[in-house]
Amino acid sequence: MDKQQPNIVLVMADQLAPQFTGTYGHPLVQTPHLDKLAARGSRFDAAYCNSPLCAPSRFSFMSGQLITRIAAYDNASEFPASVPTFAHYLRSMGYTTSLSGKMHFVGPDQLHGFDERLTTDIYPADYAWTPNWELADERIDKWYHNMDSVREAGVAVGTFQIDYDDEVAFYARRKILDYARDKTRPFCMVASFIHPHDPYVALQQWWDLYENEAIDMPVENIPYEQQDDFSKRLMDGIEASKVAVSEQEIRNARHAYYANTSYFDSKIGELVSILESTGQLENTIFIVTADHGDMLGERGLWYKMNFFEASARVPLVMAGPGIQHQQIANPCSLVDILPTMLDIAASKGSPKPELGQPVDGRSLLPLATGISESMDDAEAIGEYCAEMTADPVFMIRRGEYKYIHCDPDSPMLFNIADDPAEKNNLCGEASVAAIENEFRKEVAERWNSEKIRQDVIRTQHQRRAVHASMQLGAVHQWDYNPPRDASQEYVRNHMDWTVAAARTRFPPLED
Repeated sequence: MDKQQPNIVLVMADQLAPQFTGTYGHPLVQTPHLDKLAARGSRFDAAYCNSPLCAPSRFSFMSGQLITRIAAYDNASEFPASVPTFAHYLRSMGYTTSLSGKMHFVGPDQLHGFDERLTTDIYPADYAWTPNWELADERIDKWYHNMDSVREAGVAVGTFQIDYDDEVAFYARRKILDYARDKTRPFCMVASFIHPHDPYVALQQWWDLYENEAIDMPVENIPYEQQDDFSKRLMDGIEASKVAVSEQEIRNARHAYYANTSYFDSKIGELVSILESTGQLENTIFIVTADHGDMLGERGLWYKMNFFEASARVPLVMAGPGIQHQQIANPCSLVDILPTMLDIAASKGSPKPELGQPVDGRSLLPLATGISESMDDAEAIGEYCAEMTADPVFMIRRGEYKYIHCDPDSPMLFNIADDPAEKNNLCGEASVAAIENEFRKEVAERWNSEKIRQDVIRTQHQRRAVHASMQLGAVHQWDYNPPRDASQEYVRNHMDWTVAAARTRFPPLED
């Protein structure tokens, strides 16, 4: 093993749209630590999630595969233990791997290749959140989004999300310090936070970064009757079509989101600081991204679950040895992270492992290091098979264009370069008829929509049956419970305290 293999630290936000960060040009939102990474690294300006929902997006990100390939349809789909992830591959390349924070693994395998998890997850690991495509118009009030997050936005001393992210950062920092103490292997750490995901509730210190009256309002608010077919279903599902929110409530929600974005950014700073103070920053590739974005009131929509830019785009910033300072316009997506990580691990000559399954992504390292200026096949593919629809929704982003298709709905085609707010659906216009036809043919060739629909319904039946039975009799939860043996921590009677002090001191004293 080449001991000079670079370390990898990947920081993931939840529901962070790049449009609402200073790094990507928002005039108000303060993200100084992400700004600094972008100032010495590569900022990808057309990065997308592969499904605009937490668990499916993360399963694609971990495996490098689209959700329909691994049946990662929704937030209660099991992530099979047989699917190789970048954590598996990096372990075989000599890395030690750890996860601090959220990954929304569903099923009994709660590691998926990581050597260890430092925290529990924030969301349940069972099948409780299974949608029902046979009753797609019925709300499941227990876990469906609604407008409460907007109406109740504001300030608090504490929330379960703040508790969680503080814990994620604490254990991530301490683990990085442990890696500095024991430099026998390169490491890959994923630190995954829940902010700025709703509820839109912020600590006072971050709320006070912004003047409420200065908060910008959504650019466009499309009335319900003028919405596209899928957006109408989405508005019904989150109750935006019948629960009115005031201008002040919208402003408060965006205010808290901006505050929580700055809070998340502070966690980036904490991790960069511990890497720097332990002398590991110069040999660490730092990656920041998110699982999906947040509409935040744009187009009259909230949260995610659609393929408009604020929901489907994600930040993607890479910095570290060999990474060039640049802005990259090529479309890409989270399935590209796995092959990128393998290229990083192999950059010092270490052989790559044989892939256990084909991956849908391609490495972004040639772009990030300046070896390649563009990618002829640059694209982002999206699939959505979860709540508030009864048919799969597909997205293709290639070149300047984005095409969105769902069998019962009218298709949508946007020129993102000319129309970043996606105000003009070009479908049916003669000037782009050939482009629209090519996208339509590609969707038909790439996906069998009805076959996917039937498979989604089949898995929903399976999961509902299993979940119902598991609530009876002896209940065994899959939620991850981090192991901890206090008898081996700090100073105990079976150890010499001077040895423990010397072993944990960093930097170590000279002999």
